[in-house]
Amino acid sequence: MNRREFAAAPVAAAMTASASLAQESGRYDSILKGGHVIDPANHVNQRMDVAVRDGKIARVGRDIPASAGRTVVNIPGYYVTPGLIDLHICCYYTRLDLTPSVIADHHCLPSGVTTCCDGGTAGAESFEDFKKIVDRSKMRILSFLNIAAPGAQSGGAEQDPAQFKVRLAVDTAKQYPDLIVGFKTGHYGGKFSETRLPWASVDAVVEAGRMAGRPVLADFTPQPPQGKFPASSYREFLLEKMRPGDIVTHCLADRYPFLTGDGKLNPDVAKARARGVKFDLGHAAGSFRLRRVVPALQQGFIPDSISADLFADTPYTVGINLANVMSKFLCLGVPLEDVIRRTTVNPARMIQRPELGSLSAGSPADIAVFEILKGRFSYLGSFGGKIVGDQKLQCVLTMFGGRILYDHPYGLSVPLWRDIPRSSRYWVDTAKQNF
Repeated sequence: MNRREFAAAPVAAAMTASASLAQESGRYDSILKGGHVIDPANHVNQRMDVAVRDGKIARVGRDIPASAGRTVVNIPGYYVTPGLIDLHICCYYTRLDLTPSVIADHHCLPSGVTTCCDGGTAGAESFEDFKKIVDRSKMRILSFLNIAAPGAQSGGAEQDPAQFKVRLAVDTAKQYPDLIVGFKTGHYGGKFSETRLPWASVDAVVEAGRMAGRPVLADFTPQPPQGKFPASSYREFLLEKMRPGDIVTHCLADRYPFLTGDGKLNPDVAKARARGVKFDLGHAAGSFRLRRVVPALQQGFIPDSISADLFADTPYTVGINLANVMSKFLCLGVPLEDVIRRTTVNPARMIQRPELGSLSAGSPADIAVFEILKGRFSYLGSFGGKIVGDQKLQCVLTMFGGRILYDHPYGLSVPLWRDIPRSSRYWVDTAKQNF
């Protein structure tokens, strides 16, 4: 579809929205009709309709009759994907003494994200408080529980081995198995001693993962030798410390030697992948320096999961939201289906939640609808530099559990006001009721 056709599609869809309201006798609650479905989990990449009933995916097929849906949203010219999963985000926004966070609903739903994983902002001692955010969120929030019991505290809990309470973390994960998908370690470094060993944080989080049968999300900084302590190296981290299924986050950050001195991909990365270690982008503000990212992508290294790692600074600096990060990969030559794979089925499998990240019948009706805008778009890298591309991925509708929670800028599911049936509550004169 060319740029003019894409520009016309939203207008046409909005103008025909009144025709999208089907009979009340339909056997599906809603049908998304005429879109191009990309569902890597089920090897679907073609024009299909998606039917929803009782908050679940009921059917994906060609030419589902419009009469079968109580509501039909016509979306020809748009891409339909499973609701995206952002594997790494900071969303414990009510605690000012922790990593400054975002409100997940505000930043995720407008980019098609229906599930996010808090990347260790909360620890075992703070999880009950964090759960208040989880419980009132409109979308699904899961957690990689910080091995430091207070969480990612500005006071330095992640630097203090006395706070790495493995048993407490495991017990908390067992208490909330539907919410806690794994454990997180990060930001550990500095001066080591007999009570502050180089691998203390990594060893503790891996032990928690082993005991609970969960993966770990590890943010690690290689350290040079210190006195009697040998170097804690990237190689040892990848090939000895990380288990199959464990996740290296911020995997393209400068602190990781994923490129050798001559610019080649570090062979230890391929070895780690061969033994089942996973790599997560964790874009954030400082983990996407283009002079290192571009050579890695050119050599075929694409993270297993593409995550934004939103925190308070990211949405107005270089990360913006997950759709923006995905657009960078598109403009760097990664095919759309591969980008969708790394934001749906891949992270779902990495967090051991196979019911998510797909449009399989019976799975939650978490759905994102996108358009690809054509033009000239600039995308920023960390610490300066930009790329210029001709594509921009823009979310236009997000459904969570069968409910449309985001529908902008075209209002695809909304009729023109004049076409709303006169029997609707829309036409009730509330002004008269206020006397």
